[in-house]
Order: sequence, then C-alpha cells, then structure tokens
Amino acid sequence: MAEKNFYSHSDAAEKSRRDKAVALARYLWDRDISADDLAAMAADVRRKVARAADINPPSSDETWTVVTTLLREKAEWARDHPGHDAARRAHSDEKILWVKPPVQPWR
Repeated sequence: MAEKNFYSHSDAAEKSRRDKAVALARYLWDRDISADDLAAMAADVRRKVARAADINPPSSDETWTVVTTLLREKAEWARDHPGHDAARRAHSDEKILWVKPPVQPWR
C-alpha cells in the first residue's frame, strides 16, 4: 500500500506557507501593490513576482489567499497609523513593473 504524504497538512507545512506569505506580502507592500492588484494578476505574473522577491513561487492558491489577507490587514493598519515608518512603501516606483495602469483611449 502506498504511503500518503501528509506533509502538506502538517504544522511544519502551515508554518512554511505562512512564512512565504509574509515574505511575499512584504515585497508587494513595499511596491504599493494592493490586495486587489494581486487578485487581478494572472498566475504567470504572480510567479514572476515571487521569483523577483527571491521566493519559490507558491504551488497553490492557498498561499496567495493568505498574502491577500495580509495585504488587506496591513492597508487597514497603515490607514490608522499614517505617520508610522512601517506604513511607508520603500519601492512604490516599482509598482509599474507589475501593475500596468489602464490605457486611456484617444479622444
């Protein structure tokens, strides 16, 4: 009988997913990429973002869901603490690399 791999549901796996999600959320936050921006990203762009952050891309959407939650929580916190250093975005100029502004039609 084949032995099942229960690692993906273990405490160690959960901690690993959480650590990866926190690292991704920090990278995205510093680049002013919101939870809504992340949710709108195609899977291939998300993988590229993870690689740019020197993080092995998550193999499931579960980790990305945690990242989205963390970004929403951080945004709420930053609204309540606008003067705090942690509310600033260190690399907001890099957002354009990942989130393209909508193209305005010619008039």
